[in-house]
Amino acid sequence: METNDLVEFKSTPEIRAKLYEYGFSKRFAQDDVILNENSYIKAIPIVVHGSIKVMRTDEDGREILLYYIRTGESCIMSFLGGLHNDTSKVKAIAEEDTEILFVPLDKVKELIKEYPEWLDYIFRLYHRRFEELLEVVNAVAFKKMDERLLTFIRKKCEMANSHTLYVTHEQLANELGTVRVVISRLLKQMEEEGIVSLGRNKITLIELNPTTK
Repeated sequence: METNDLVEFKSTPEIRAKLYEYGFSKRFAQDDVILNENSYIKAIPIVVHGSIKVMRTDEDGREILLYYIRTGESCIMSFLGGLHNDTSKVKAIAEEDTEILFVPLDKVKELIKEYPEWLDYIFRLYHRRFEELLEVVNAVAFKKMDERLLTFIRKKCEMANSHTLYVTHEQLANELGTVRVVISRLLKQMEEEGIVSLGRNKITLIELNPTTK
């Protein structure tokens, strides 16, 4: 594996080399579960290629998307749980075919002691995830579901660098913490308004985000 994959550490080649020396890589297919809730964390995941969605499940089994982990990023919840010998409070699922570098916890602690840049990386991740979680709280508390759905579709299109998503209404409902019938009704309204075009397990965004191709 080439050490030029982790662009987050381009300016710190020593850390990048250590990560590949200490870690082991594993590939996951789309929709593979990488980490389950209540599992003990023995290694910290860093996304080399692909992306992960992090979900939270309530007592009734309903799920909601918390945030995405993209190439070069890690899961701050894994850091916190692993460093405190706690179990995972979230579920991580491969959003697409994804390669992950797993770094054992003891090596993560070594890097914290040896490299201030590694600790800075963790703090930056924490700040980024905290802001994203605030966005989720704000959306759930103050935005109507149609606004949340359109924002979510735009975000997924931007991540995929495409205006077409191959996703079911059930999947969208799970990630937004609602039920399929609500999503289907709102998507039909959006189609009538010329915002999206619907196909079988396919949604094409007509009203494109400026950053989406």
